[in-house]
Amino acid sequence: MRFGLSEVKRDVWCRWKAGQTLHEIGRDYDKPHTSIRAVLLPRGGIPPLARRRSRLALALAEREDISRGIASGSSIREIARCLGHAASTGRSAADSNSARA
Repeated sequence: MRFGLSEVKRDVWCRWKAGQTLHEIGRDYDKPHTSIRAVLLPRGGIPPLARRRSRLALALAEREDISRGIASGSSIREIARCLGHAASTGRSAADSNSARA
């Protein structure tokens, strides 16, 4: 089992927060306590916050609607109006999508 996996790291943080020692956690994963320490040390023993998308970022469904609108020949302004966003939002999403294509 590698410590690069996020669910394993999440479990290590949960166990650490619950009060288990490095040795106890290491025993459960068949790893030395120093490996567990290497996971916790960079953050000073403070668990990282859960990652969340910005409320300003477009949702996947909105990005798909923009993509479909462009494919059907709709204008950026028309697509943005349907989504309730400014035309500049639709333009920047369209630009980032065309850069990947």
